[in-house]
Amino acid sequence: MPNRLRSAIPYVLLILLTTPILVGYLWLFISSMSARTYGLRPEGLTLENWRFLVEPIRSRPSIWQVLLSTLAFAIPLGLLDVTISSMAGYALSRLRFPGRRMFLSFTIVLHAFPSATLLIAIFFVLRAIKLYDSILGVVLVSVSLGLPLGIWLMKGFYDNVSWDIEMAALIDGCSRLRTWWSVVLPIIRPGLAALLIFSFLGGWGAYIIPYTFLVTATIQPISVFLQSLTGDYTFVNYGVVTAVGLFQLLPVLLFYLFTQRYLLNLYSGGMKGGA
Repeated sequence: MPNRLRSAIPYVLLILLTTPILVGYLWLFISSMSARTYGLRPEGLTLENWRFLVEPIRSRPSIWQVLLSTLAFAIPLGLLDVTISSMAGYALSRLRFPGRRMFLSFTIVLHAFPSATLLIAIFFVLRAIKLYDSILGVVLVSVSLGLPLGIWLMKGFYDNVSWDIEMAALIDGCSRLRTWWSVVLPIIRPGLAALLIFSFLGGWGAYIIPYTFLVTATIQPISVFLQSLTGDYTFVNYGVVTAVGLFQLLPVLLFYLFTQRYLLNLYSGGMKGGA
């Protein structure tokens, strides 16, 4: 087989695999601009489906209020996940203490449980601490469910940092905290950025936790808002549904385009290192 033909095979496979996805995005865009949609056959072009940008849909909250609620959920989720995971991952990577290996094992076991199996227990906990139907309560629940994976990933990044660098800083008079903050964290900055992006995107598209524990419509994120457009016993305008779905998707696509190199580090650099 000629070298030119052999080198073209990966590109051909990539095109074949991505074509259905690109066609789906194209249909989503066309459907959001269509007056009526029959399966895969849009009919007529209109901007009426995008009227939700200037006025609420059938007595629902404004899309901009929903957008603020989504950001109020996704941003703290990402920041808390990175902060706690970076500290816990460093302790598990560098310190040797009783129960460390057992703690790592239980962390993986906790990550194995689907969040849906814990909904009833979480409901009683949130009611007991008076955080049910609040963004803070949902953020804390989502952070706790995402910590096992975040801790293991950050531990993998710390395991790749040479001990010699830390020892040099400690010999020069830095405390352990100053060494972690000024020496180690800058080295694993791509890992921190990747985990932050991963957590933010997870919070942006989260559905089951906000849908279960946020009852007030004005504080629900855009994923729950989108579901409400198809969950009523009324006529469903699928043009509006696709327009709202595209509105939710566009910030994520733009965010990913500018941050994908950090997100890829999450899978290439954070899985090495032993326990």
